[in-house]
Amino acid sequence: QGQLVESGGGLVQAGGSLRLSCAASVPAFSTTSMGWYRQAPGKERVFVAGVAWDGNFPAYAPAVQGRFTISKDNAKNTLYLQMDSLKPEDTAIYYCNYYYTSYSVDQYDTWGQGTQVTVSS
Repeated sequence: QGQLVESGGGLVQAGGSLRLSCAASVPAFSTTSMGWYRQAPGKERVFVAGVAWDGNFPAYAPAVQGRFTISKDNAKNTLYLQMDSLKPEDTAIYYCNYYYTSYSVDQYDTWGQGTQVTVSS
């Protein structure tokens, strides 16, 4: 069992950018696919983006495709999410976690504290 610490959130105007980081002290980070998830107020947590163990084959939810970019630095045990052209509907708490294509979001049983992203109109 390791630890996931998200950071980089904040308040930004619509159209702005933020870069989220996830410092991961989890077993075998460098050989594990990782992903970003978010939970908006009153809604379930959903998948945002995922990437393979080597940083290749990124996958995105349709709502963020073309605006967000996920990347993974195995040397630093850190996962990133570059968010551009932010919209008010991107407002949520953002979390990182493992990324298994066969899993539903509710199958991950351990989460970090997340980082709050608020986009004003």
